[in-house]
Amino acid sequence: MTWLVTGGAGYIGAHVVRALRDEGLGAVVVDDLSTGREDFVPRGTPFVRGSILDGALLERAIDEHDVTGVIHVAGFKYAGVSVERPLHTYEQNVTGTAVLLAAMADRGVDRIVFSSSAAVYGTPDVDLVTEDTPKAPASPYGESKLVGEWLLRDQGVAAGLRHTSLRYFNVVGSATPEVLDLSPHNLFPLVFEALVAGRTPQINGDDYPTPDGTNVRDYLHVADLALAHVAAARRLDAGEAIEPAYNLGSGDGVSVREIMAAVARVTGIGFEPSIAPRRPGDPARIVASGELAARDLGWAMRHSLEDMVRSAWDARRGASQPS
Repeated sequence: MTWLVTGGAGYIGAHVVRALRDEGLGAVVVDDLSTGREDFVPRGTPFVRGSILDGALLERAIDEHDVTGVIHVAGFKYAGVSVERPLHTYEQNVTGTAVLLAAMADRGVDRIVFSSSAAVYGTPDVDLVTEDTPKAPASPYGESKLVGEWLLRDQGVAAGLRHTSLRYFNVVGSATPEVLDLSPHNLFPLVFEALVAGRTPQINGDDYPTPDGTNVRDYLHVADLALAHVAAARRLDAGEAIEPAYNLGSGDGVSVREIMAAVARVTGIGFEPSIAPRRPGDPARIVASGELAARDLGWAMRHSLEDMVRSAWDARRGASQPS
């Protein structure tokens, strides 16, 4: 059995490909390299360079590699930028998903694991987000992910597509030194780049109603996330019952100040973060229950905060070394 991983040359997708291979499942990658890197794809894994907007390319990849299922990670993932580029966001995340589903239907591929997002919830006013928490996306990105879930749902009704959506929160760390988070918008890369450049990392707001005054979020190790994809793929392969969506969350969360302290310990670079004003619309706390995923997908937080920071820092330092 071979799984097509869209976006498999990206930070998350490349970890998913490695997890599939480690579990004895075949994988083929489709990626346009707009944000991914070909050297992130494990050696020996078939790689097809192209866009998920190209239905003919997807059909050829499915045929040539005997694809039986899809893990759909590709997409435009920058929530803040999506406000400025809504049409691009919808083209990549909604039209792209529709084209992919059409190619799957044409080639008789009937199972998919979809990379969704906590952004479908917007800024929920609850202590613990569950899969039933109302959906109120606050950006075109979040809206596009919710529409993606609807597309899977409707194709399930119309054509018997077997599917599940994994709603990520904040993905960090690295399971292998050669694959790292290169996003210019995520917290860990922002903090590391500031330290490497001799600048002081910044906290946006320290007067929230949380134990230390800073935002509390779920942070998940990318290796744990990748294993959840494999478990979902195996469940679909086996024809077992599966929920339409799962939160991948910790149940308790970590504050930004706690992350800063862990970074200082791991890197050995002592610093006191500067404090900037709150960002508009930034909620004090977003933490999710992972109970459903634990029940069905073996989901667990296998890595401590220190593990997350250390693995990410080691990958960042490795990227700085001459080859």
